[in-house]
Amino acid sequence: MTHLKIKKRLAQDKLMLWTVCLLATLTAVPLIAILGEVFFRGYDQLTWSFFTEPTPTAYKAMKAIEAGEPIPGGIANGIIGTMIMLGMAVVFAVPIGILCGAFLAENDKNRFAKTVSFLTDLLQGTPSVIIGIITYIWVVVPMKGYSAIAGSIALFIMMLPLIIRSTEETLKILPASLKEAGLALGGNKARVMLKVQLPAAFGGIFTGVLLAISRVIGETAPLMFTALGCSLIRISIDKPISAVPLLIWEFFNDPNLQDLIWGASLFLLLFVLSLNILAKYFAKKWNQ
Repeated sequence: MTHLKIKKRLAQDKLMLWTVCLLATLTAVPLIAILGEVFFRGYDQLTWSFFTEPTPTAYKAMKAIEAGEPIPGGIANGIIGTMIMLGMAVVFAVPIGILCGAFLAENDKNRFAKTVSFLTDLLQGTPSVIIGIITYIWVVVPMKGYSAIAGSIALFIMMLPLIIRSTEETLKILPASLKEAGLALGGNKARVMLKVQLPAAFGGIFTGVLLAISRVIGETAPLMFTALGCSLIRISIDKPISAVPLLIWEFFNDPNLQDLIWGASLFLLLFVLSLNILAKYFAKKWNQ
């Protein structure tokens, strides 16, 4: 009887193992299909000129197609615009998010902290298009024009709750002995937080920042309402500016430029993939 029970449990174990493997394979199929489609359609477009030249006009693209030549130009204006807006958003979102997350971790029973935590969760679940519309009302209308500033503010709003939550959760899992040791040595709470707890939680916080960046870098809707787009390489932050997601949307709406969708999509996909791999590396290193 005991032998039969053991065989039955082994059979159930194998059945569950194969079921999990099958479901994991089915989950990976769409991802592999997307990666393969984008890679095989876009890898030949990743040339030097694709990264250094601005987007061509529809007329130039049409002439190149008629002549049977590759479409000239690239996505340099989108890459530069993305980096400018993302850089400005990171500069403000990281310190504010870390400080807010530290406050929530230290005052989790405070009524005000609970309210902020609730609003953080609410903001994190807000659709990106709503954030774009609100930023349009708050920034674009008063400034009387689209700009990189407005785009960076939209990205900042989207990044902030992710950084706050990752900082809070990382600080909560630190050993209590770290804080107690710092206080025992005579440091106040602020000094212990800045000198002991935050450095100890650096790996988890940095991972959260990278994941926040990878989350917002592909957003199109907020930038349509704030940055608008530009076919030129522009570094002015008070004027309309382009971004890679905006270019992909523009390529989709122009029959003469649709071939460039794949190269731009592959670049964006590889960039996000690199950030996620980097985040996993730092998370693993920090856990060790």
